[in-house]
Amino acid sequence: MGRAELLEGKMSTQDPSDLWSRSDGEAELLQDLGWYHGNLTRHAAEALLLSNGCDGSYLLRDSNETTGLYSLSVRAKDSVKHFHVEYTGYSFKFGFNEFSSLKDFVKHFANQPLIGSETGTLMVLKHPYPRKVEEPSIYESVRVHTAMQTGRTENDLVPTAPSLGTKEGYLTKQGGLVKTWKTRWFTLHRNELKYYKDQMSPEPIRILDLTECSAVQFDYSQERVNCFCLVFPFRTFYLCAKTGVEADEWIKILRWKLSQIRKQLNRGEDASLV
Repeated sequence: MGRAELLEGKMSTQDPSDLWSRSDGEAELLQDLGWYHGNLTRHAAEALLLSNGCDGSYLLRDSNETTGLYSLSVRAKDSVKHFHVEYTGYSFKFGFNEFSSLKDFVKHFANQPLIGSETGTLMVLKHPYPRKVEEPSIYESVRVHTAMQTGRTENDLVPTAPSLGTKEGYLTKQGGLVKTWKTRWFTLHRNELKYYKDQMSPEPIRILDLTECSAVQFDYSQERVNCFCLVFPFRTFYLCAKTGVEADEWIKILRWKLSQIRKQLNRGEDASLV
């Protein structure tokens, strides 16, 4: 079930522009938050998370009760819990915590906090549910259509699909000259691995071209856990994830990227020999 279908059938008639008639800078920034779903209704949020999410998936939406009040909808196994998030005009209040800026609020969620409901249910906020989700049915139809028109196979098309093989999240990176460790926001898209000072930074500190990367592997040389490294001709980058599972996910997707890059290069070399 897609978000567009749910929005068509929702009962709310609230105009989303009413919520942003204020000049509050922090509130307006919510519109740029990837897991903020605007005036999505409670029932639509439940349907989205139960149909497409997993345990620990969550999203932020406007509350149906009053302006300035938001709802955090969280999937807990086979049910969805809803929690109030209040914007006072100066800060965001969530549970017993108060955040002076949207940046601090988002950073809190990036650390996968544990929350508990009044019924005693404990949940780890693991997976922000994005507002823009690739629709599998649409993707399949485009892939088949393109293959029919060009004669290319499915394997030819998958490596170049821009929506595949993307990932983002916080990693701790070792400096190049000064060997200190700093937490940075990383994004992986196409053949580029970018890292930013934090999730709210508009420009990356550096862009790594994965076509120049020769290897991605676990690393045990550092006095830290969950570390891995990317080997480039000019430098080896050492990165650490928060958990072993997260480190494994990064390694798998980066290795997949490198394998696709090598396949493309091999095809180019074979074509030049013909």
